[in-house]
Amino acid sequence: MSPTDEERRLLIVEDDAAFARTLYRSFERRGYAVQRAASLAEVQALLDGGERPGYAVVDLKLSGGASGLNCVQFLHERDPDMVIVVLTGYASIATAVEAIKLGARHYLAKPANTDDIEAAFGRAEGNAEVELSGRATSLKTLEWERIHETLADTGFNVSETARRLGLHRRTLARKLEKQRVK
Repeated sequence: MSPTDEERRLLIVEDDAAFARTLYRSFERRGYAVQRAASLAEVQALLDGGERPGYAVVDLKLSGGASGLNCVQFLHERDPDMVIVVLTGYASIATAVEAIKLGARHYLAKPANTDDIEAAFGRAEGNAEVELSGRATSLKTLEWERIHETLADTGFNVSETARRLGLHRRTLARKLEKQRVK
């Protein structure tokens, strides 16, 4: 089942300009009409301007500590049929679950290439044969998962997240900036 030209509209939400450019060119060569955005505001402007992508690739962590999960939620609310794939350089179970709950079709850890993303577009069901990692989870990973889980629970309110985690707001903001995910 090959998507029609009308359906092969792709939105890339990525704040890393070099990576976004690479994805843009690669998908364009595959016949997609590609648009780029680096923030939720840019996504909203594109959709308000009449763009109707059938696919979206959304980075989990955007500039300024913003979460791509907000974009996933917005895109899914605008078009529940849009196929959304979330990319992250810092994968966690908590964010993967939230991404799927908010409307993403799939969640991929970087480095992911165009083949991986396009395969994720076509997947409608899970795969029980996925290889499990035997690597122990680090303390930093557990902390980052807890921060993201709490962020999602508070609707990405940094002040409330800091309060719930017992951190000063500026300390949490520094942690979010330090753990930038490309």
